[in-house]
Amino acid sequence: MKKWSILFTLVLITAMFLSACGSEDSTSSEQGAEGEKDAFTIGVIPVQTEGAMETAMTKLQDVLSKELDREVKVQVYPDYNGVVEAMNYDKIDMAYLGPLTYVIAEANSNAKAIITQLIDGKPFYHSYIITHKDNPWNTIEEMLADSKNVNFAFGDPNSTSGSLIPSIELQDRGVYKSEDDNEFASVRFTGSHDATALAIQNKQVDAGAIDSAIYDQLVESGKIEGDQFKTIWKSEELFQYPWAVLESTDDATVKKLQETFLAIEDPEILDAFGASGFTEASNKDYESIKQAAIKQGIIKE
Repeated sequence: MKKWSILFTLVLITAMFLSACGSEDSTSSEQGAEGEKDAFTIGVIPVQTEGAMETAMTKLQDVLSKELDREVKVQVYPDYNGVVEAMNYDKIDMAYLGPLTYVIAEANSNAKAIITQLIDGKPFYHSYIITHKDNPWNTIEEMLADSKNVNFAFGDPNSTSGSLIPSIELQDRGVYKSEDDNEFASVRFTGSHDATALAIQNKQVDAGAIDSAIYDQLVESGKIEGDQFKTIWKSEELFQYPWAVLESTDDATVKKLQETFLAIEDPEILDAFGASGFTEASNKDYESIKQAAIKQGIIKE
């Protein structure tokens, strides 16, 4: 009997030990999951090529982590739509978006604009239509009079200045309805502002739409040769790209984010966005873009 009693005791002790280990592993796993959940995640659209933004985003991540006193993860998404979808499904807490993608995110997931960038001290930019200097057109009217000989380029389909605003302008002038229904020799979407500029510089297309601030930045950085281009059309002022949070974000976090962005002076971070600084923003600043998106049937009124 003693032999069985000892054996039973050993089995009981072993079971208790394994149970304790399992509980500890479970607790550790839960703590890990909570730690992951506590990270503040930011999705960023690719305003430049991914490599050009990587170092700047690491610096921004470090600054925000320190000031928010929590882990911050900044991820550059491959395209505009990816950031909107991530916000729609609560995969990110904050997003840096183009104005068009922002109003889509506001309509779909109640995003709230809290910050935008300053370019030469102002929170505005334009949509440009540019062409190669060797082309004969000096105005949009001259280009459109020769539209059947023009290979035209937009940027990303979800870009405000690279697609939405110039497409409305061309629509209003009666030469463009869609990529397949237009008066041009051809129409293509390059996917980004820098790709559009390079396509024009290399004479792969004749003209295209681009963000004015990014165009200036590409020239200043030497990525394109400014003397190879002519600007033949400029839109009205557009409010700059917003940084938006989910509507559920608490006021204390919003205030800390605004204070942190307004204090950023690191040239590498600012240069990644072609910015001279940051300022506060709100949903009402993007009302004109919202109305343009409604006009195009992109969002419902």
